[in-house]
Amino acid sequence: MTGSPEPVVVTAPLQGTVVSVVAVGQQVAAGDQVAVLESMKMEHVVAAEVAGTVREVRPGPGDTVERGERLVVIEPGPVDAPRAVEGPEAAGTVRPELAELWARRARLADEARPEAMARRHGTGHRSARENLADLVDPGSFVEYGGLVVAAQRRRRPLEELIERTPADGLVGGIARVNGDRFPPDAARCAVLSYDYTVLAGTQGHMNHRKKDRLFELVERLRLPVVLFAEGGGGRPGDTDGATVTGLDTRAFALFARLSGLVPLVGVVGGRCFAGNAALLGCCDVIIATADTTVGMGGPAMIEGGGLGVFPPEAVGPLAVQVPNGVVDIAVDDDAAAVAVAKRYLSYFQGPIGQWDCADQEQLRACVPEDRRRVYDVHQVIELVADTGSVLELRRDHAPAMVTALARLEGRPIGIVANNPAHLAGAIDGPGANKAARFLALCDAFDLPVVAFCDTPGFMVGPEAERAALVRSAGRLFVTGASLSVPYCTVVLRKGYGLGAQAMAAGSFREPLWIGSWPTGEFGGMGLEGAVRLGYRRELEAVEDPTEREALFEAMVQRSYAAGKALNVASHFEVDEVIDPAETRSRLGAVLAAAPPPRPRAAKKRPLVDPW
Repeated sequence: MTGSPEPVVVTAPLQGTVVSVVAVGQQVAAGDQVAVLESMKMEHVVAAEVAGTVREVRPGPGDTVERGERLVVIEPGPVDAPRAVEGPEAAGTVRPELAELWARRARLADEARPEAMARRHGTGHRSARENLADLVDPGSFVEYGGLVVAAQRRRRPLEELIERTPADGLVGGIARVNGDRFPPDAARCAVLSYDYTVLAGTQGHMNHRKKDRLFELVERLRLPVVLFAEGGGGRPGDTDGATVTGLDTRAFALFARLSGLVPLVGVVGGRCFAGNAALLGCCDVIIATADTTVGMGGPAMIEGGGLGVFPPEAVGPLAVQVPNGVVDIAVDDDAAAVAVAKRYLSYFQGPIGQWDCADQEQLRACVPEDRRRVYDVHQVIELVADTGSVLELRRDHAPAMVTALARLEGRPIGIVANNPAHLAGAIDGPGANKAARFLALCDAFDLPVVAFCDTPGFMVGPEAERAALVRSAGRLFVTGASLSVPYCTVVLRKGYGLGAQAMAAGSFREPLWIGSWPTGEFGGMGLEGAVRLGYRRELEAVEDPTEREALFEAMVQRSYAAGKALNVASHFEVDEVIDPAETRSRLGAVLAAAPPPRPRAAKKRPLVDPW
């Protein structure tokens, strides 16, 4: 016969004080709580090892026990009652602290503020969270500091701050963008959006701290940044903390330090002044909606400085900020701005496998047979690049130079091109600055560059020199000489003088490949000018004006014949003369031969000049 099972002794797993213990005669199941001990201000549950009936309880509540000391003796056996589990989880209820969190989170949603959203939508704009939801991949957004409120607890009740200042007016975090086209590592991004429905999108003490935190993470993780910058600048109404002037705020230095390390994309709609504009101005690209007005000082600061009274719309509208180059891309509304931001980021996220292109034979008709006839260089760019891949930057600023991002056989590239429809393609000061800055942007993030050259040289004359052309030209040469990315030049028609050399990164021997269309013509300076300067005596010796003009034209034609692309190529001053229809294939082959950029842990260039 088998005897009764031996009693099981439950001992204390650590030294502590008994908070509670089961009663003698109580039935317990294996795993049920039989005692609770407090040690170092923490409570530890002691569970039954077997099912049975409690026969002995030594210590009681308030008693101190040592580790290994007997607590309860259980006589093993069947139990009648089902196992009892303490706590609200057993009944399927939500714990109070979790319910409080859910309720607080719900108050961050746009639906919790219908009046504010109605006002926002009434201006034709989306909310901060609506813009971010459109930008990032679904389910990828991890918000930082969403539960903070404005630093105004000394002047407003907390309940009011929770209601009226959610996230202190700045929604920010990390996410993925374009994850449907690029691998997760390439799709990583940091996103921040000022919320104009919260204290006019002003910069408060807490949202400055949030920016500091995110910008430090961006530097550590090497994340591209998309910043929605609408807002009124610094906020004077915060009362919490010991700040007097706020001049020790770190956000501006931290953000500016990211320049050249990661792509910085600025998006703005509506009003953007002071501190918000300062952050926006640090970005590599600025995308603005039609009703945008941007200024380093808003109407209040202008009036306070005794400079007059102006409505916000008069300070820096797109009519000013697009031609002067502050805004790179102007769009109609928030939805279009987000679409362009996603598109801009894609060029820095890597190549794509699916692409298409136009019939390349169309290129043969782009340059007119009449060498004096203008044409649209944008058509050349669109035909050579992958279909639908061209994104031009600063189109209405310095129109003598075209700067654009594009793809060639799926590979992202930068394009610079002279515009013969403006100043005959001559490079003026603004055009030189525009091109130099764009080349630095491409180099900073390892984008190969293709230059389409059709220029009579640098612009000349007293008016051109008033725009600091000497320094601007020098900037283009210095920047071109500093590039490490693959650089190719295609001469479409005119390749004259220093301007042509500047379009070839300083010399026709600098590009990885330099080719010319059959329409190419070359010289140390423009043909007409070279003839008039070099053959002045011969021309002046002819008294009859008609004969003199005929001699001049004959000399120009001889110079043109000497400078034709085929002749220049025969002296190996360019690498090749190609059928225009071969342009895309030649560029693709050369760029494919270049080694991929080396992985880097730091900046390649100190910064990308905002201007």
